[in-house]
Amino acid sequence: MPVESIFPRLEALLPKVQKPIQYVGGELNSTVKDWDAADVRWALMYPDAYEVGLPNQGVAILYEILNELPATLAERTYAVWPDLEALMRAEGVPQFTVDAHRPVRAFDVLGVSFSTELGYTNMLTALDLAGIPLRAADRGEDDPIVLAGGHAAFNPEPIADFLDAAVLGDGEQISIAISEVIREWKAEGRPGGRDELLMRLAESGGVYVPKFYDVDYHPDGRIQRVAPNRPDVPWRVHKHTVMDLDEWPYPKKPLVPLAETVHERFSVEIFRGCTRGCRFCQAGMITRPVRERSITTIGDMVENGIKESGFNEVGLLSLSSADHSEIAEVAKGLADRYEGTNTSLSLPSTRVDAFNIDLANEFSRNGRRSGLTFAPEGGSERMRKVINKMVTEEDLIRTVTTAYSQGWRQVKLYFMCGLPTELDEDVLGIGDLAKKVIKAGREATGSRDIRCTVSIGGFVPKPHTPFQWAAQADHETVDRRLKALRDSLRGDREFGRAIGFRYHDGKPSIVEGLLSRGDRRVGAVIQAVWEDGGRFDGWSEHFSYERWMSAAERAGVDVDWYTTREREENEVLPWDHLDAGLDREWLWQDWQEAVTGGEVEDCRWTPCYDCGVCPTMGTEIQIGPTGRKLLPLTVV
Repeated sequence: MPVESIFPRLEALLPKVQKPIQYVGGELNSTVKDWDAADVRWALMYPDAYEVGLPNQGVAILYEILNELPATLAERTYAVWPDLEALMRAEGVPQFTVDAHRPVRAFDVLGVSFSTELGYTNMLTALDLAGIPLRAADRGEDDPIVLAGGHAAFNPEPIADFLDAAVLGDGEQISIAISEVIREWKAEGRPGGRDELLMRLAESGGVYVPKFYDVDYHPDGRIQRVAPNRPDVPWRVHKHTVMDLDEWPYPKKPLVPLAETVHERFSVEIFRGCTRGCRFCQAGMITRPVRERSITTIGDMVENGIKESGFNEVGLLSLSSADHSEIAEVAKGLADRYEGTNTSLSLPSTRVDAFNIDLANEFSRNGRRSGLTFAPEGGSERMRKVINKMVTEEDLIRTVTTAYSQGWRQVKLYFMCGLPTELDEDVLGIGDLAKKVIKAGREATGSRDIRCTVSIGGFVPKPHTPFQWAAQADHETVDRRLKALRDSLRGDREFGRAIGFRYHDGKPSIVEGLLSRGDRRVGAVIQAVWEDGGRFDGWSEHFSYERWMSAAERAGVDVDWYTTREREENEVLPWDHLDAGLDREWLWQDWQEAVTGGEVEDCRWTPCYDCGVCPTMGTEIQIGPTGRKLLPLTVV
């Protein structure tokens, strides 16, 4: 039977909140399907505000793929701001989708995509507003399956009590497979109830169901083992990898927001994965191997996306877009195609050693010449060797000197503070490097109108990386080093005013560290923080370090044990039963190499160094060149 829209009840609340337009739906290319014509119904959630969630590629891709299935329906839901949450509670309005404003609890699946662990409390808010029990163990037959995905789902243990299931890796194919399992189960009359459905999902080894795994602990708190508690459940759950991205050219009809969002552009993912081997980078490790889209597919996606959306900026996305084997041909082909139009191109992610001025000129040919952004990450040569960021000071100075001499006036540099083996002088070296950049720019241009912005984030060791065993720096150390760097820059009369300085203090990083490497015992902290009012922890104005520490103390969780403690080689880590394809021994060896400053080459261009992904996953690196050209469009 049809599920009624709750919009009439919601509409009465909207005049009382900020940014009401983010809740009304109706965006260009949004989809509303007949409820009764669908056998399987998904509510897809990005657990942050609409302005952050709508541009998210993962949700956008799944939204289209699922809605293309004739008997499947997908709608979107986002975290509501506290002002609307209060009104919804007072008036009994449940968590809703923005497409048809249907109550989230009516759907078969609530799929939550986590880019960051700081969205966990927002998921609890959505569950509670929807009328879905927070804990999976308390859910009944009428409640949706709560399914997590995204990068933060590679260690879902801290939220295991709140999840029915989790998926690792690419979602395109597994979302279709899950839909088919649910459709068959429903068509058979829901045999065995909720438990049987979860068993069907778990048996394949492609969906992780936490309730089917027990965790045993040593007396000192370390994990003894994680083992299945049902005979047909596999010991390890594997990630999913889409091997031919040309077969999945999504999004085809990008959503055009009604409210302002963090990215106002059409984004095309030009390749997936990275083998540069930066030891801090979880995204690079868990998305291996590299899989490129062909130049012609990229061109077709850009053409179609502009036509369907009306966006006048196109971003070519990947973890390091200039590493595409045909990036020069892509840039020239697109610049030729859209020369003289109002369509501009951008390359948001560029490595210093992959950048060249011809490439930059192609991308700025039809648009304004904005600032260039690079990420050396470490302030000293020694530090960059530790993290395997093979960028020398000479590389950076040569690159920015060329950019300044070609007319750019603004460069942004990203760094991290609190990296393993880091010393005070490594952080102060960030300031020295920024000053050299300004000096080189002034000499290259003969002008003092040169700017450099330094942006610094706190380092968090992540699962499935060589640094997963590392001790995290305490927030006092991070803050002390950043204050010394700030004072050094401000006190420099020659260069200080030319250098912008942005940084995040160390406290949010400690909480992120607790959540990223936590186990199931951390779930009690998350729930306590949420019950104490924790919302939107990724936003500085809503984040409260004191609330997290107080909740941890009440839950009996030692935050330092999870964050600033170094792990031993043989310690069972909370995510060891979740397979990202990476060989654990290789990760450990790379961690040992990091301590001595040993560097690892990019295996795209060198012999395999046995990280484990290709043989374990049955995959292979896919790169060009294809030799094909991107022809300009013919105007009819």
